Amino acid sequence: MKTNKIIKSFDAHLTENYGNVGSETRDKFEEEFETFKIGVLIQEARKRQHLTQEELAKKVGTTKNYISRIENNASNIRLSTLMRIIKDGLGGNLKLSLDI
Repeated sequence: MKTNKIIKSFDAHLTENYGNVGSETRDKFEEEFETFKIGVLIQEARKRQHLTQEELAKKVGTTKNYISRIENNASNIRLSTLMRIIKDGLGGNLKLSLDI
């Protein structure tokens, strides 16, 4: 069976589907992707420590539902809450960088 699919780079795929770097659509996609990554990182760290969402929520003074929403990219998260989850809930440190 022969296919005529053209292989593209991921950047070309993003440009085709979300516009050029700096466009409103591309910026929105990249912002949402960063939020998604934070949720995945929290979920992976929680699971490595064998914590349930409920156990993590109790450690940081929030609800299981809120932790679930963060992990599933359905909630904007405040920086102070993110810091509590990482420091108090997971015993880690948050490092930020700024690209200007």
